[in-house]
Amino acid sequence: MLESVGALTGSPWIYAVVALSVLLDVFLPVLPSGVLVITAATAAAAGTTTVAADAARHVTEVPSVFALILCAATASVLGDLAAYRLAWRGGERLDRAIARSRRLTSAHERLGAALSRGGGVLVVIARFAPAGRSVVSLGAGASHRNVKEFLPWSAVAGVAWAGYSVGLGYFGAHWLGASWLGTALSVLALFVAGAFAALLMKRPAAAAAAASAPGPVSASVPTAS
Repeated sequence: MLESVGALTGSPWIYAVVALSVLLDVFLPVLPSGVLVITAATAAAAGTTTVAADAARHVTEVPSVFALILCAATASVLGDLAAYRLAWRGGERLDRAIARSRRLTSAHERLGAALSRGGGVLVVIARFAPAGRSVVSLGAGASHRNVKEFLPWSAVAGVAWAGYSVGLGYFGAHWLGASWLGTALSVLALFVAGAFAALLMKRPAAAAAAASAPGPVSASVPTAS
């Protein structure tokens, strides 16, 4: 993939490919949008190094790191909004499908409670978890949460995820070299963050289940009169 993305680094098409992958990732979580963003940032770092070394001989166009962050973050927010609006207008069929999913139902409850308290950290955490973005965006739309409650946190989540992913690729290439090893370690760091985010998303559900569980019944011991 590094060679394929590297061939696009001199063209604006790299931004379109990244944007399309991140945009569709909310509907198709199997798309490797994070891997693509990291690989593009790695190629950008490698291209920047090449330009700095060979500036006296030629100039090579490389993707801008800040443009990659802006592109990925914007596509992330637009994808969230698309899933949100789709779930909002989904009707009874989508409601029944969500009701059959314990994961979506649990996300509805936790997201509604978080947004009603004025906090949407769950939206940010879910952006890093595998398929968490899809669950939260669809859950917010299906439960008809106010877009003014959801959109700001979606923007924060998009910027945080894009900045983290691009940073992994860019600084990983500078520290470890623009090689398959450096890219693999950067991708591994992204997966570790995703696993940690998934763990954080499960903890509130476990706490809520423990709180709703009936406590031990204490047997009443008759006292002697």
